[in-house]
Amino acid sequence: MRILFLTENFPPETNAAASRVYERACYWAAAGHDVTVLTSAPNFPEGRLFAGYRNRWRGVEVMSGIRVVRVKTFIARNEGVARRTLDFLSFMVSGVAAGLFERHPDVIAATSPQFFAAVGGWALAAIRRVPFVFELGDLWPASIAAVGAMKNRPLLRALERLELFLYRRAAAVVVLSPAFRDDLIRRGIPSDKIAVVINGVDLPRYSPRPRDAALAAEWGLTGRFVIGYVGTHGMAHALTNVLDAAERLRAEDNIRFLLVGAGAERSQLVAEAERRALGNVVFAPMQPKSRMPAVWSLCDVALVHLKNAPAFAEVIPSKIFEAMAMGLPLLVAAPDGVARRIVEGDGAGLTVPAEDPVLLADAAARLAADDALRRRLARAANEAAPKYSRAHQADAMLAVLRAAAAGDGANAAGYATRAGANAGTQHG
Repeated sequence: MRILFLTENFPPETNAAASRVYERACYWAAAGHDVTVLTSAPNFPEGRLFAGYRNRWRGVEVMSGIRVVRVKTFIARNEGVARRTLDFLSFMVSGVAAGLFERHPDVIAATSPQFFAAVGGWALAAIRRVPFVFELGDLWPASIAAVGAMKNRPLLRALERLELFLYRRAAAVVVLSPAFRDDLIRRGIPSDKIAVVINGVDLPRYSPRPRDAALAAEWGLTGRFVIGYVGTHGMAHALTNVLDAAERLRAEDNIRFLLVGAGAERSQLVAEAERRALGNVVFAPMQPKSRMPAVWSLCDVALVHLKNAPAFAEVIPSKIFEAMAMGLPLLVAAPDGVARRIVEGDGAGLTVPAEDPVLLADAAARLAADDALRRRLARAANEAAPKYSRAHQADAMLAVLRAAAAGDGANAAGYATRAGANAGTQHG
């Protein structure tokens, strides 16, 4: 099968969308499918081109058997509505233009939360007269309203109408959370065309390992108890609350909060930590994907942190599953919702309400003091990880793409469920 996939983010970028699309596509390519990914030159989230790349009209490379076509875009940092919108729109336009000259695919898919990539995927599929599959990574525009990034209500309503148009026109919709499926059904999208393929982890890449001594020394973490947040430092993550918790624990000299990554809020967080003289907070820059297992190895506890807004109760951060595969206990500070239920259901960690620094600090101190609790949570986390295998998800997503290409996307949910069950048998 020939698959054409639109995503603005792709390796060497390391955010969730880039990893998800790449890791699944590796399995499709290895199985003999012809996979082409339309993307941009890597620059997320700093808005600076990665070394070795140019922002040119068209560049082609092969990565792990995947044909990667990079197109020219307006590059902007991951902050500010106007410039980011120009970035998104430019990828939509250049992606559609480039897609017109690709070999005729059997199916076209696109992923959000970069919403206009999905618009581009639909437009390209309509022009090429092939089925379109919409992978919903976030309830956009609801999520941008939740963080206050856009307050223009008429514009938000217009974007919501466009969102619903895409769901209706897609041959099938793949969602990363059961809560997203429930939301779409409430808004009139047929349940049978909505397949749930949640985020996960590529198990061969992540497994328990000793602490990387050299990296621990480099970042001043040797001999410390490390609570690690690894990922985007954005408006959706409310990481000032971590600084508040760290301030409450400044007398616990052994505990360190490690924040690794980049994003719109990072510079303000660094400045605020310096202003408060928080020596127990360590910031490290975004790391290449190949180094992520070493980064996770520094952590005694993996921190998952989300803003206190209803929209984020439905989000499942992919770092949950990476931490599980690494055999780390989790500390989840998030609204009561899907992420907390997963961790609680698997017995893989402690959960506290979002943006409550007192309860976050108390849970961190409890984990630091109780070795037996950490070992129990870590064991449960590692045992749960295979349920969220990227190989299983690749099979389920491929089943949806096949169903759409065959004209049966209206029954996508059943295809994904059966494929996931079969994958669990084959790979388990």
